[in-house]
Amino acid sequence: MSEQQTTTPSPDARAQANASDRAWDLRVAAARGESTPISLRGWFRIIMRASLMAALIVIFVPLHFLYRIFAYGSPFPMWFLRFTARISGAKVRIHGTHLKRDVFYMANHVSWLDILSLAGACGTAFVAKAELSKAPVVGWLAKMNRTVFVKREARMSVANQINALKEALADNWAVTVFPEGTTTDGQSLLPFKTSMLSVLEPPPPGVMVQPVLIDYGTAAEWIGWIGEEDGLNNAKRILSRRGTFPVHIHFLEPFSPAEYQGRKAISVEGRRRIEEALCEALGKPLRDFAHDVPPIRYSASEGKTVHEVEGP
Repeated sequence: MSEQQTTTPSPDARAQANASDRAWDLRVAAARGESTPISLRGWFRIIMRASLMAALIVIFVPLHFLYRIFAYGSPFPMWFLRFTARISGAKVRIHGTHLKRDVFYMANHVSWLDILSLAGACGTAFVAKAELSKAPVVGWLAKMNRTVFVKREARMSVANQINALKEALADNWAVTVFPEGTTTDGQSLLPFKTSMLSVLEPPPPGVMVQPVLIDYGTAAEWIGWIGEEDGLNNAKRILSRRGTFPVHIHFLEPFSPAEYQGRKAISVEGRRRIEEALCEALGKPLRDFAHDVPPIRYSASEGKTVHEVEGP
């Protein structure tokens, strides 16, 4: 009898397992492009969080523009994004020391929350996919933080995008690029596109490259914006989520791009460091990403293992 009692799950344990299975089914359905049903409590959380974000807008946006009358480099976008990430449920934890200027960050990409969390931590500007510019609220916030939007399918605009990056670096900004070109599940690392690293050929004087690992821990499976899910559904899922989740931002050891022969070598070195840190954080090897990503020519069925992809 005692043996049976120790091996039979309790009603609470069974209920928890069923709830976990249900949540995972919804997650898989979202990746197929299906709309996720939101409970009444979930809608209440969305409304409360949206209201708090609106309050931040009312407070910080006027302060930002007032500050810009007298000085350049307003701190209010950074503060605003930091608090917005917290309202969204992200509890950011910083590991390592980040360079504050003349730095080109290379980071893995899991969610639109990456922008809120990373910019809130260090004030960086971003290179992000153009689809994000159309996302409600988040797109507007990204623009306020000087994001350079990239149209992956617009081959003729690459030169203009590179020029925008050069101007940002020349203005002593910290700039972050997501070389994977899309978001993943936090358990994988896609091949790195190298087109946006052309700004480092040759590297501007004094600019360093600092790899960054963004790790959501076990929450990454739910947070990740993957597959056919649209941005609005992803935002609703995250903002309706109960409680908080950790976001560990690891600023890895920086290196000088001048010591590497071109953008391909820089890409390989940055990816190697991020992969090593992600494997250590997960405590296991990375898995292949389970979704095709045509814009970066990634095929899940082929199980690609190359570490870089040429840009257009």
